[in-house]
Amino acid sequence: MFKNRAIVFILITLMIDAIGIGIVFPIMPDLMERVGAADTGKGALWGGLLMAAYAGALFLCGPIVGSISDAAGRRPVLIAALAMLALDYVIMALADSFWLLLLGRTLAGLAGATYITATAYIADISSPRERAANFGLIGAAFGIGFVLGPAIGGVAAEISIAAPFWIAAVLSAGNALFGVFVLPESLAPEKRRPFGKRDLNPFKSIFDAFRLPGLAVPLLCILIFEFANMVYPTLWAFWTREVFDWPTLYIGLSLAAYGVLLALVQGGLMPILIRWIGDFRTLMLGMISALTGMIGFGFTGSVAALAVFLMLAALSDLVPALLTAMASNQVDEDRQGVVQGVIASLSSVAAILAPLVMTGLFKASVDDHGFYLPGAPFLFAAVLVLAMMPLVVRLRGHASV
Repeated sequence: MFKNRAIVFILITLMIDAIGIGIVFPIMPDLMERVGAADTGKGALWGGLLMAAYAGALFLCGPIVGSISDAAGRRPVLIAALAMLALDYVIMALADSFWLLLLGRTLAGLAGATYITATAYIADISSPRERAANFGLIGAAFGIGFVLGPAIGGVAAEISIAAPFWIAAVLSAGNALFGVFVLPESLAPEKRRPFGKRDLNPFKSIFDAFRLPGLAVPLLCILIFEFANMVYPTLWAFWTREVFDWPTLYIGLSLAAYGVLLALVQGGLMPILIRWIGDFRTLMLGMISALTGMIGFGFTGSVAALAVFLMLAALSDLVPALLTAMASNQVDEDRQGVVQGVIASLSSVAAILAPLVMTGLFKASVDDHGFYLPGAPFLFAAVLVLAMMPLVVRLRGHASV
């Protein structure tokens, strides 16, 4: 009863968090225009800087947040992160300059978001054989949130560019309050470990994690794949506006459609695939889908083709959950928080660099003075996925099935 209730709460928490995040995506071009970025290429570049600032703060604080949760428990850290996110959305709603937006995004990164602690929470209450499927449920919760978030953002932006942020702030604050009264603690006191000065160094936490037996390859795969997969959140709104001239509403609806597919894949299809063909073959299916989808987006100019490749993009999201599960299965309970924090930091390294690289490449590919190929960043991402295939093959022995 405790396990089921806890999983349901965490999934609801992450769903509401995803709504808050997804609300922002479709309005990014308009938001950048409000603070001074008039054309699509410049807006994408400024949006990439915002994402890099968030990721940079998360990189520095991710392992620290994970280590604090290993020492103090998951519950207080999760609630504090939700409250910090609510404050961030208030700042974003009131911001009238790029620098104030940058401050808000950095503050959200300092909070460590909710994913780190929520994933450690799920690891606490799941057996090794259950973790891949349960991490898939996390992805499904995010998928449902992304169904609602972009749709709400697209509609609310018709009222005011600030309206989506106020909605996100209310949802995050309400969720934090809900957690105060409902969320139980998952990490027993006897399984906690002391928090020391060594935990304040994110670089040391990452290096230590890579030295743990069996962790180096899955962690490296996570780093490369997250870098490549950042092409979607970084450029989707700007790419669809450039290629199809879509308004905010259409961008929001397309992201909502992706959320539906993501929920179906990770909440419904993923557990079935794991049961039928095992962790490793499911991982390979996700990799092949990622490669095919990125190549498709690189060249397509058709809405019909976009719909097909969007389904492949949803299948590619099998990969992060499975890589996370394979890494999680290599460590004991008292290390789950720090490992999830390291994974978040590696994802943040990718999220610092990828927006800068992808938006720079996009700007160059739509510049009037260069070779026009808006899908160039997707093709670059496909090259990265192809390059990591030999590493993925080495993970066969990490699968739990």
